[in-house]
Amino acid sequence: MINRELIRIKVVQLVYAYEQNGSTNIDKAEKELIFSLSKAYHLYNYLLQLIVAITKEARRHVEIGEARARREGKTPPSPKFANNRFVLQLEENHTLNDFIETQKMTWDDDIEFVRKLYSRIEACEAYRDYMASDDDSYEADRELWRKLYKLLIMDNDDFDSLLEEKSLYWNDDKEVVDTFVLKTIRRFDSAQGADMELLPEFKDKEDRDFAVKLFRTAILNGTEYQGYMGVMSQNWDFSRLAFMDMIIMQVAIAEMLSFPGIPINVTINEYVELSKVYSTSKSASYINGMLDSIARQLAAEGKLFKPLPEVKRKGNHTDMPTEDNLQS
Repeated sequence: MINRELIRIKVVQLVYAYEQNGSTNIDKAEKELIFSLSKAYHLYNYLLQLIVAITKEARRHVEIGEARARREGKTPPSPKFANNRFVLQLEENHTLNDFIETQKMTWDDDIEFVRKLYSRIEACEAYRDYMASDDDSYEADRELWRKLYKLLIMDNDDFDSLLEEKSLYWNDDKEVVDTFVLKTIRRFDSAQGADMELLPEFKDKEDRDFAVKLFRTAILNGTEYQGYMGVMSQNWDFSRLAFMDMIIMQVAIAEMLSFPGIPINVTINEYVELSKVYSTSKSASYINGMLDSIARQLAAEGKLFKPLPEVKRKGNHTDMPTEDNLQS
């Protein structure tokens, strides 16, 4: 689940903190990196558990409605949403339940938030269309939750505030983790039952090693990499360079030099995109030009052994592939 995009974000954040605080204990900082990545995986499971918690609340409403209907001789409420087959399968999932049990994760302490979210679901058009539809398929059940997640959980200020109280890491992680939850919903297969595989914490050992090596390389060679920036900045006052811009380029250079399998243009584009979120409005074009110049200079000096393809630039954006695009 933890992909290269999230790893790069975490490494930049931790290198920034390390350099800003004048830290000297790299082993401790590395443990913080791994812990930070593990918290993203906790969030992934917590968000899946939220879907189950909302459905349990729906069942409670159905039970109350059925009891009232019996007393008053009225038609009982439909249990369609409460018995959503995708969620029933998710609720029984062995991997999710094992993780929840191990981490002692529960939504019981935030039941009021769950109830508020369920009320919003009942009021939304996607829910009403689903309840009125004659389509009684597993696919319709799964598709409903894909829509509800995108509509009411992805962009929810109240939820963001709640997550901030739960973990210092989760608000930064949520945008990326949301994509993993949606991917999980899309790939769920009723035939797999409770054994349906969730996304693993790391795709493989290589990704975990990538995180550690990128982090250590960026820190241990920071002074050298900053020297490359100073040389290539030319007319720019290097002392006025935004600190985050410097850290982003420091990590990008570490990746260029340490991972021969990742093309230069992929590395540059990944960190340019990251700068749009974590640095200033002018950072992307500057970082793009600096990293391109540094890469070409390192290649000319025989320090970088990768092709430097010509790239087409559109305005202030370099039209290059990302690593995820290459792997898809």
